[in-house]
Amino acid sequence: MVDTASDARLVGAVEHDISEDDFPITGWHHVKFYVGNAKQAAHYYSTAFGMTCFAYRGPETGHREHAEYALKSGGAVFVLAGGVTADSEAARHHAAHGDGVIEVALEVPDVDRNYRYAVKQGAIAVAEPHDVTDEHGTVRVAVIGTYGETRNVLIDRSDYSGPFLPGFAERAPIVEPPQKRFFQAIDHVVGNVELGRMHEWVHYYEKVMGFTNIVEFVDDAIATEYSALMSKVVANGSRKVKFPINEPAEGKKKSQIDEYLEFYGGPGVQHIALATGDILSAVDRMRAAGVEFLEAPDTYYDDPELRERIGTVRVPIEELKARRVLVDRDEDGYMLQIFTKPQQDRPTMFYEIIERHGSLSFGKGNFKALFEALEKEQARRGNL
Repeated sequence: MVDTASDARLVGAVEHDISEDDFPITGWHHVKFYVGNAKQAAHYYSTAFGMTCFAYRGPETGHREHAEYALKSGGAVFVLAGGVTADSEAARHHAAHGDGVIEVALEVPDVDRNYRYAVKQGAIAVAEPHDVTDEHGTVRVAVIGTYGETRNVLIDRSDYSGPFLPGFAERAPIVEPPQKRFFQAIDHVVGNVELGRMHEWVHYYEKVMGFTNIVEFVDDAIATEYSALMSKVVANGSRKVKFPINEPAEGKKKSQIDEYLEFYGGPGVQHIALATGDILSAVDRMRAAGVEFLEAPDTYYDDPELRERIGTVRVPIEELKARRVLVDRDEDGYMLQIFTKPQQDRPTMFYEIIERHGSLSFGKGNFKALFEALEKEQARRGNL
């Protein structure tokens, strides 16, 4: 599940020798969700997100508690797990939080080394290094905790030849896979935490994983007339793995972070950014499949200052306006991005589709238009 060289360009990775790291990471392995109905969720992500189901484990394979579907699109891998019994861990988690992320798994060259370092540095120990084995070989796994009930799973599958992880059986796609992938890699995973705890979790990742705080948005950087938030981004040395962490800030009304924390029942993963080489095609096909996106106002695209700052990008701004795709530029290049509406009944987790052209940023110039669009949706739900 390691990022390819092409994926590295898509996600803005930089040259870096991980052998120099105290906590070396090869790349993302998977993101695991607990959902109310894994079979239906797998169908939705297959049709609406163009992902391909490739592995399964459940009662039919001897896994009695959960039904789990593994789907992929390029290097991005999701695992959708639903409880088969009412007292399963997934059923309990879903009752408290709705559909949401339980695991952000990282592929590492030496699970034991990483785990020892992290725990020595104060990491939340969840599961010590252990082997998981089936007829295809052995996977080494350990688990450390992070905000809320979210876990960071450390995985070394270098001695494993199966379709995914031990216990998973190869499975045919649910629907015919698209000829062209909608997206190819995970760019970043964003967490929302309680007021006053952002710095604590930033320090946690700096200390236990050796991450660096590469970007921060504080004070009035992310604010509208009504609401505000603060955000910092931590990343590993290669910048393949990036964790923005948000907390609410004082505002006249309830911010999107406050809304998330209320409806999710605490801190958790707010959104996942998915990297693509063709955002226009991805958005067109996802919209056609029923995915709803936030819509920036016409004034955003008609602003002469924006057009002057952005300069020339690979598609006319009229094409971006027609799809409501946002654009931003920094000293390294530019990026195109768009955000979905929440992908479940609770107004919690959503997705970002991002196309980078040299830019290593997170769209600071788009924050005002984005958050005004978010506030319109909050107002429609009666939660602003």
